[in-house]
Amino acid sequence: MDIQSICVIGGFGKTGEAEKVERFELKMGDIISIVGPTGCGKTTLINDIELFANQNTPSGRTVLINGETMPEDFSFDPKEHPIALISQHTNFLSDLPVGEFLKIHAKVRGASDPERLISETLEFANQLTGEAIIISTGMTELSGGQTRSLLIADAVIIGNSPIILLDEIENAGINRTKALELLKQYRKIFVFVTHDPHIALLSDFRIIMKNGSMEKLICTNPEEMKVAGELGKIDNLMLNFRTFIRNGQEISGSMMKEQLNILTLTN
Repeated sequence: MDIQSICVIGGFGKTGEAEKVERFELKMGDIISIVGPTGCGKTTLINDIELFANQNTPSGRTVLINGETMPEDFSFDPKEHPIALISQHTNFLSDLPVGEFLKIHAKVRGASDPERLISETLEFANQLTGEAIIISTGMTELSGGQTRSLLIADAVIIGNSPIILLDEIENAGINRTKALELLKQYRKIFVFVTHDPHIALLSDFRIIMKNGSMEKLICTNPEEMKVAGELGKIDNLMLNFRTFIRNGQEISGSMMKEQLNILTLTN
């Protein structure tokens, strides 16, 4: 199915009142963030999108693909399903080696050159995680960050899903700046559930959730893009110190001053 757009038509919040955001539409290449405090309904919204809600979920929302509701037989066919959800909870039923896991997925997808896809997937994933993923490692041996990095890369490259939903990737120790840089190279729809201001401000727009309801839609303006750039520098500073600590280095005041000077010089 050639997906050009996805439209979410509002339903009702926890209070029973109609959502203030009546509808929003995403086109291929768009990046959106869903933000709000814990328990406000962010995960419910992406679940509605993944399920192609048709007023049949508690929210009463409707999700349209290319302006139409999705046929049930299409949405429940794993091979044809156009949405990949990378959730916070990743459990594997089999301890297959990483390479075998990716090979099976590539075969299911009918890939003509699975080895190339596996190589590209690992290269993508290893740019996101602090510790390289080895192809012979068992899936259940991967850390949380490695697992999320691999699943994101797998969804983008092998699954080639046109719509990718990512639930709080900032909690997995992933290089967020690098992730956004890489994802923007692909013409897909990316929906982030996030508490991270950097991700939110680098999105094309964001949905503000409150009491289970889509409360507000904000389009990212040029001033916010500038702020996002500054936050990215702070992110990189934190990543540098994370690397220092992982490598067993002792942190000193002079090291902190040096890193702050580098940050200042880039402004």
